Amino acid sequence: MAKGILIYAQTDRNGILQNVVLELAKTAQDLSQKLDNCEINAILFTDGTNLEENKNILSKNGFNKVYIANSLKLKQYSTEYYSKITVDLIKNITPEIFLIGATTQGRELAPVVATTLNTGLTADCTKLDINEKGQLASTRPTFGGNLMATILCKNYPQMATVRPKVLKKAENEIIKNTEFIELDFDLSTIEKHVELVEFIENKQLADVRIDEAEIIVAGGKGMKNQQGFELLQELAQVLGGSVGASRGAVDMKLADSSIQVGQTGKTVVPKIYIACGISGAIQHTVGMSGSDKIIAINKDKNAPIFKVADVGIVGDVFEILPKLINKLKG
Repeated sequence: MAKGILIYAQTDRNGILQNVVLELAKTAQDLSQKLDNCEINAILFTDGTNLEENKNILSKNGFNKVYIANSLKLKQYSTEYYSKITVDLIKNITPEIFLIGATTQGRELAPVVATTLNTGLTADCTKLDINEKGQLASTRPTFGGNLMATILCKNYPQMATVRPKVLKKAENEIIKNTEFIELDFDLSTIEKHVELVEFIENKQLADVRIDEAEIIVAGGKGMKNQQGFELLQELAQVLGGSVGASRGAVDMKLADSSIQVGQTGKTVVPKIYIACGISGAIQHTVGMSGSDKIIAINKDKNAPIFKVADVGIVGDVFEILPKLINKLKG
């Protein structure tokens, strides 16, 4: 019988546990209470880098067991290696729910695991709950972001990927007597179809982490041209923040997709989000509505962005931003 919740404990290239894992851990605590306080477990892939620190973090975030796949061959992500080990573990411990962060890596791993196990997968979720029948109810935007759909999975494990930053981490430590279990696996029988030859970091974007920024100055199609985005960059620099963009601005080649905010971009929760020349369609607001304070600047007084804004300024951004920059500099 399927029982328990399993979470994919993703790490970055430096072996550091990603925040989305802790966000999933907190939500799993809430789900567990509706499932007879079932176990919350994790699977962690590592080559040994930062392993003890990760074990310490996981032990303070409510995990009962952490299954560790430890090998130098697992230093770089491999769909073939990771999916095979994950599928074998799931077949062994039979969790009823398997949760993965909707990161680039998670979005690749999740469908491979789901199809191999012949189960369903709800992708890019913004909310998780347990319904009256004890089923995982996964909510995500649909129809271009115009509606929110709650989806059920017929088979086990019930799988979902969840956007980073849409869930909250636990405010306090949840300490359990976590059991760490080393997995036994044989990689020699697994055929790899993709091999990482070289990793070249994009130096231009290396410091652009809008998903971690406390202040974001974002621009939409209303910024019109590169000069408009230079204004945003100047304001962001004065405020010590980062620049973001709507999909419309990215489609116009005014900004790189790495800083796109919204349904098809990143979800951000800064302390201050300044939306400049952004109309505020739901496809964008779903990615930034969790910001502590939202300031919107738009010449259209009926723009939807004003419905989610704490402060709205009706006017031309090309007149307002230079004055604001000069005021802050003065």
